[in-house]
Formats: sequence, structure tokens, C-alpha cells
Amino acid sequence: MDGALIITLTVLALIDSTSVGTLFIPIWLLLQPKRVATSRLLTYLMTIAFFYFVIGIVVMLGAASLVDSLVGTLDRTTTLYLQLAIGVGLLVMALYFWLKKQMRDSADRTDRWRTRVANRSSSTRSLMGLALLAGVLELTMMVPYLGAIGILTTSDIGWSVRILLLAAYALVMIVPALVLFAIRILVHEKVEPWLERLSKWIAKEVDEATVWVPAVVGFLIAYSAAGGLGWVEPL
Repeated sequence: MDGALIITLTVLALIDSTSVGTLFIPIWLLLQPKRVATSRLLTYLMTIAFFYFVIGIVVMLGAASLVDSLVGTLDRTTTLYLQLAIGVGLLVMALYFWLKKQMRDSADRTDRWRTRVANRSSSTRSLMGLALLAGVLELTMMVPYLGAIGILTTSDIGWSVRILLLAAYALVMIVPALVLFAIRILVHEKVEPWLERLSKWIAKEVDEATVWVPAVVGFLIAYSAAGGLGWVEPL
């Protein structure tokens, strides 16, 4: 197996590990006033890892089927127009999220999420639901994950290896949260103030990513397509 492939997938997985669902919500779970409930944290992390794994398989199967059916049927111009449409679609999505953000208090929503996380009486089913909700909301920002799926789809490896690597990717995504959990257990008093500061920053900035991530990615994709079509100077 190509070592470069492993390194690339690992880097993408670590980028994905800094998302709201894979890091920020686990941090809130770690900021419990008493001893961290290990079962709650592991339930949450395994649920969101499994969610990403299943979504990855579905997308990878679809991508492989699409590649097989379109190879040799689309010329470069048609491909560029398709790329342009994807970029514009992401920009429209960013605008939608921005308008939606203006019409409600995102801080209140973040507080509600943290309150739900902090509720020790919440059931395992409720915690799993929160993990799935976080995963669904992040589907619009799965750029690294989609890149990894694209790499796996076009790599000259068997399906069993692809699925194994996808499972490993999902597990690597939750490694930083597990490392923070271990640190929280070992040096509770020292790490808690740092986690609290990070949590406050998250409460202020978490919704911004739903706007700027699809906006930036959409712009780059659309601009690249426009450059290929000769409408603008390529980057």
C-alpha cells in the first residue's frame, strides 16, 4: 500500500477531527463539574465515528458508480460547467446559512446544545441523537472527508482495503478528543481552565464556520472552473 496515501488520509482525518461534532462537543462533555462520565463520552464519539463511516461508504459507492458511468462521456468543457455549478451551489448555501444566522440568536442555540450536553440525566439515546445531529449539520462542510473519499475511489486498491481505510479514517477523527479525555483525567485541575476558555471561544465562533467554509470552498471551485473556461485569469 502506498505510504503517501496513508499520510494524506491521516492528515485529512486530523483536519476533520477539529470540527464541532468531533472535538467541540466532546470538549463540552469534558467540562462536566464532576468526574467525566466515560460511558457518555465514548457513546458520543463512537456514534459520530460510525455515522461518518456509514456516510462515507454510501458516498464512496455513489462516487465509484458515477466515475464508471461518466468516464469517457464528458468533455472538459462540460466537466468545467459542472464544477462551476457545484461552486455556485456552495456559495448559495453559504448565503442561506448567513441569512438564517441573521434571523436567530446563534448564541442561544449554542447554549442549548451545551445545556443538552451537560445534562447528566439525558439518556444514551439522547446523546446518540446529538451525535447524529452534529454529523448531519456538518455534511455541508465535509470537504476534507469528501477529498479522502475521492482519493480512495480513484486509488488502485480493492474495496475491502477502501472500507478498512475509511473505518481507520473515522477512528482517527476522534483521536484528539480521546487524547483530551486522557489529559483531563490525568491533570484535571490544570487543563480545565484551558478547556473552559476554548469552550467560550467556540460558543462565539461556532456558527461562523457554517458560513465561511462553504463560501470559501465554493468560491475557489467556481473560480477555478471559470479560469478553465477562460472567463477569468486562473489562480
